[in-house]
Amino acid sequence: MYDVIVVGARCAGSPVAMLLARQGYRVLVLDRSTFPSDTVSTHYIHQAGLSRLQAWGLLDRVIASGVPPIRQLNFSYTGIDIVGFADPIDGIDAVYCPRRTVLDAILVDAAREAGAEVIEGVTVTDVLFADGRVVGVKGRENDGPEHEFRASFVVGADGRNSVVADKVGAEIYRSVPAACFVYYSYFEGLDWGMHHNTAFTEQQIGTWPTNDGQNLLAVMRKNERFGDFRRNVAGSFQEVYDQVAPELGEQLRDSGVRTEKFRPMRYPDNYYRTSHGPGWALVGDAGYHKDPFTGWGITDAFKYGELLAGQLHLGLSGERPVDDAVAEYAKLRDEQSNGTFELTCTLSELSLTPYYDSVFRAAAQSPKYSAQFLGLIAGGIHGDEFFSPANLEALYEEVGFPQDKRLLTQV
Repeated sequence: MYDVIVVGARCAGSPVAMLLARQGYRVLVLDRSTFPSDTVSTHYIHQAGLSRLQAWGLLDRVIASGVPPIRQLNFSYTGIDIVGFADPIDGIDAVYCPRRTVLDAILVDAAREAGAEVIEGVTVTDVLFADGRVVGVKGRENDGPEHEFRASFVVGADGRNSVVADKVGAEIYRSVPAACFVYYSYFEGLDWGMHHNTAFTEQQIGTWPTNDGQNLLAVMRKNERFGDFRRNVAGSFQEVYDQVAPELGEQLRDSGVRTEKFRPMRYPDNYYRTSHGPGWALVGDAGYHKDPFTGWGITDAFKYGELLAGQLHLGLSGERPVDDAVAEYAKLRDEQSNGTFELTCTLSELSLTPYYDSVFRAAAQSPKYSAQFLGLIAGGIHGDEFFSPANLEALYEEVGFPQDKRLLTQV
């Protein structure tokens, strides 16, 4: 009998298991994958996410993997250029984009070191109930027989196609249609750093250095163009770079050497799903998913995994009823993530609303406010602070923005 079973051992599940095991709880982690292994993913970890790794004693391991630091961000959005870097967060003055083969293995190892039992290669098939309460899961290894695993509480950290969410009947209560698809791969022979360039043609490129001298290169287009794109993926990929960033497109053609196959990301709609109930909770993409455009998936998995672990500790220790404590986790997650969710859904349309065009165009003309914007992206400045009417009015005054171009609130 375990205190907690965590289904899913990647960026959300392993931190939850690790933090609870460090508190002395008996934790079981089940994952159908074995580690190290890859998964389709953005790789970007914001400073706010790196600060959680640092607090857990794991950031040095990520850095030791050889993933290069990024200390300059190059954002271009429909003709608005913002270049620079955010102020340090908890002393962290760089960001990193580790391969998931690297990052996830570090997280799984840390959960084991903390005392959690991790069983790899197990597919969870069902959830066990007793008197209306979740009391465990069923799972099998490969084609073997099903086994029952019982616990006081079950956490579903098993992604957007969560078995736990399905079996407990967790419903989506907020949804915004996905606008785009992504293709990405890894290339050698390029030294580009980080670029995030969205063109007026509703298409986007992104580049990030990662482990082993590789660069992750990605493109994004609206969903209605997916059929045309996949008829000639390599040619379409090159075409986007040629159209969005011609200089990079030329370098890609002349010097870039693709080292792995292209990977599509056809992700679901942006959503919030009911994430708590009697004896169960959801974390990571199992409970809350948004477009990868802003690269907040990993960071949010860390942030809200830590929040859930803290609330579970309150419940399991008897400080408050566990279901109430976990309900508070879901409430806080929704409140704290709302700004990122809304900004991401807007920007992923690949065209700016008049409000965001006004704000970002003005911020690009001010080193002070460019730094604030990058701090917003990094997680060091709250959206309510950056987008407050008083802050925007001061920005417009500084750069001399005409009155008829000033938008202080989003309609």
